[in-house]
Parts: sequence; C-alpha cells; structure tokens
Amino acid sequence: MGYEFQVTVDAENPHDLAKWWAQALGWQVEPSDEDFIRGLVEAGHAQESETMNFEGVLVWREGAAIRDPEHSERPRVLFQLVPEAKTVKNRLHLDVRVGDGRDAVVERLERSGATLLHRGSQGPNEWITMADPEGNEFCVS
Repeated sequence: MGYEFQVTVDAENPHDLAKWWAQALGWQVEPSDEDFIRGLVEAGHAQESETMNFEGVLVWREGAAIRDPEHSERPRVLFQLVPEAKTVKNRLHLDVRVGDGRDAVVERLERSGATLLHRGSQGPNEWITMADPEGNEFCVS
C-alpha cells in the first residue's frame, strides 16, 4: 500500500502565496474555520498570537493550503510560514501541465506576479521555467 502525501512550500507570506497559487492552478484556498480557531484560543489550547486576519477572515498565522476542488484525490499543497527568505534554487519544483495554450498561461502568470526564467526543451518536450512571487521555481508544459 502506498502513502498519501501533501506538498509543502516554505513561504514568507503563506496566505498571499496560497491565494496566488490557487488562482494560478484554478484551485481553491481551503476555507478557514473561524469558530474552531476562536474556540481553541478561548479554551487556552492556542494563543491569539498564532492567528491573524487575512482579507477579513481569522486564519492560522503559520499557513494556508489549497486543493483542486474537482479532484480531491490530488495532493493538497500547504504553504507554511518560515522566517527566512528563499536564497537558492529549489531542489524540488512543480510541473504545471497546461497542454495547449501554454504561452497564454505563461503570460497570465507573468501578469499576476510570476517571472519567466527560461525556456527549455528535450526532444519533443518543451517547457517554460518560471518563479512564483516569492521566487519558487516551477515549470509550465
């Protein structure tokens, strides 16, 4: 039997980055359960300093997650708060497979804050390497 997994991305601003990636992939940010968070704080199981307000919603400060709303079996992506900025190339990255219309997707991603890094190919395969708003590399193919 295989194991389930989620992909976790270190982030300086996890809620902003989760929102960006949700829009980039056509996914959704998982909703915050504000009553649950308030209940944990009121019961003393969590500190108010562990929470924040993001776009009018009470959320956990440490992270945000996204999911594909149409395919719940796909891995969830969690964006978690880290104190340091990204400084070196990723050793792991996402390949976003868009099929036809790749250039239009790349243009849309650039308009939303991504950076085009380079174009690559090997045999019949072509891809475009980009960086998200926090500098995490990913490929569009």
